[in-house]
Amino acid sequence: MPSPIETWYTDIPPITRIYITASCLTSLAVQLGFVHPLQLWLNYDRIIHGYQWWRLVTNFLYFGPLSIDFLFHMFFLARYSRMMEEGFFRNKPADYVWLLFFSASTLIICSTVLPFAYMPFLGSPLAFTMVYIWARRNPYVRLNFLGLVVFSAPHLPWVLLAFSLLLSGQLPMGDLLGIGVGHIYYFFEDIWPRDPASGGRRLLETPRIVRWLIDSNRPDDGIEIQNENHESDIEDEEGENHDDETRREEEQEVSVNDITSTNMATEASSSSPSSSSSSSG
Repeated sequence: MPSPIETWYTDIPPITRIYITASCLTSLAVQLGFVHPLQLWLNYDRIIHGYQWWRLVTNFLYFGPLSIDFLFHMFFLARYSRMMEEGFFRNKPADYVWLLFFSASTLIICSTVLPFAYMPFLGSPLAFTMVYIWARRNPYVRLNFLGLVVFSAPHLPWVLLAFSLLLSGQLPMGDLLGIGVGHIYYFFEDIWPRDPASGGRRLLETPRIVRWLIDSNRPDDGIEIQNENHESDIEDEEGENHDDETRREEEQEVSVNDITSTNMATEASSSSPSSSSSSSG
């Protein structure tokens, strides 16, 4: 009989499971001394002149050394990434991969052109991007904090941002970066297609090459209906998911442990490579 942890792990949808597994293996490799955080962080000089292209990926995988904060961060990441993949991106793996690719690429660009937004590790902003998109797409879900403050899901990113500000005493740039990138995706994917000036065009529609690479490796489960009209698709999904999200409202409740551990993990992952390496040592 499988253990509860094994059951929980196998129930995670594939893309989220791959991301979490890669992140855990990366931190484990650092903990065992196989790699050093300085080999993983986003160093543009090493990427361009040293041809160390793996840094474009590994900076999203390292969330600090193995610790309680790391485990809580993985739980938080698994929670919202899983709800995204099982909700709006159910049976749409290519669309979810494209969301992650677009968000990661935009985070790297913003971190490059905005000096104040540079971070050596961008895993926390990427996770915050997913939280923002999930929150905006679930306007009817009610969340509570400490059983005292009740708010709707779209306010979740700002509650996390405010709590992080109270804990650290400084503006959390990683959270702001994640909110900004999340809003870019949400605007062009959910708001702009509804504007008459757009003509119904989706500027961030998943490229055919991504669909071919991802969907061609999936088992044929039958006829897949292409999403030609994104506006009607959004409305249908909101209607279908509203009841489910309402019934699972207790599962969506934000506890103080979620918020505290998330911000502690964010501070750890956004620290300098030198501090990360000393922690892992």
